[in-house]
Amino acid sequence: MQSSLIGKIEKAKRYAAERDRITFSDFSLQFRGEHDNYSLKYKDNRWHCSCDFFSRWGICSHTMALQRVLKEMLPKEALSGMPQGA
Repeated sequence: MQSSLIGKIEKAKRYAAERDRITFSDFSLQFRGEHDNYSLKYKDNRWHCSCDFFSRWGICSHTMALQRVLKEMLPKEALSGMPQGA
């Protein structure tokens, strides 16, 4: 293996451990819930989920789960509205 590639692998490992280097701006994904699969997006500093609860409340278990998983990598706006203890 080339020494330059070894250096890149080591740098990638260090970057992966330093999650504060990463900030999501827009993304979309599929979330497998207990009853159905849902489409989630984070775009223009706002969450969107295809579940019925989100359409009424603007937050749901799917978005709160992602806030917890990605907390260190989301902008502050993406964490606003997250209930205490969520």
